[in-house]
Amino acid sequence: MILLLATLVAAGEPSCDDLKKDMLALEIFLQDQEDKEKFCPKLKWEQPDISIYKKELKSQLPEGCTE
Repeated sequence: MILLLATLVAAGEPSCDDLKKDMLALEIFLQDQEDKEKFCPKLKWEQPDISIYKKELKSQLPEGCTE
């Protein structure tokens, strides 16, 4: 069992911190979609790929397009 766990970790299985980071990025990604429609629906904005959210962990909406 210990050998199996060590093998999974060594094989690059995501850690809890990685999963938390991915979940936070997805939450911000989805929130940007909602906020764009709610606060600035006429704005022409192409949402960046989720990888940008994972890297920066912040909203990618232009300034002024939130509450």
